[in-house]
Amino acid sequence: MIRTVIFDMDGVLVDTEPLHHDAFFRHFAELGISVSNEEYAAFLGSSTRNVYQQLKQRFGLEPDVEALIDRKRELFGTSFDADTGLELLPGARKLIEDLYEAGVPLQLASSAAKVTINRVFTRFGLYPYFDNRVSGEDFPQSKPNPAIFLEAARLAGIPPQECLVIEDSANGVTAAKAAGMYCVGYRSAHSGGQDLQHADHVVSHLGQLNAALIQGFPESLSR
Repeated sequence: MIRTVIFDMDGVLVDTEPLHHDAFFRHFAELGISVSNEEYAAFLGSSTRNVYQQLKQRFGLEPDVEALIDRKRELFGTSFDADTGLELLPGARKLIEDLYEAGVPLQLASSAAKVTINRVFTRFGLYPYFDNRVSGEDFPQSKPNPAIFLEAARLAGIPPQECLVIEDSANGVTAAKAAGMYCVGYRSAHSGGQDLQHADHVVSHLGQLNAALIQGFPESLSR
């Protein structure tokens, strides 16, 4: 029986990926490095820290990782504050409210920095719905490492096998399965054709999910 739902944030609750993409590539230009769109796609689901750890090693970047992170976050913050049209993805609020009203505890496990999570939760009034918010910046390795999901389960006080994760990235799905959790892959139009084949169930719209269906997983579906 599913006793808690763990949401990813970027690409599941809100589409901040274009803002991240813009901030990263503006920073890459400042640094004078070339990163292809294919290489960038492989970073999806990773924390900003892990991205810059890899780029610093690959390109021999002079600034330390913390300085690189700070500059990218500055660029992202400027874009986020200026984007007055940013909204939750279709079906996200309805699903959150349905689960909350059904008494299903909600957790967030996002590779995003705490400051970014706080920006999103403040703008959209999400704090009352979620018991815990876990940021990828607190872990030495990003998804597909399962540590972030295991920590969300620990904070919730619920065994991993009774947790359901909603993810839109290949790295996120791999992490959820490595954590021993049931995983719903969200094939979002905003997620760049990620490979979700290892998810237990795949949806193309969050409106395809509700509390009653989720509480019936995995018994209601073949794994």
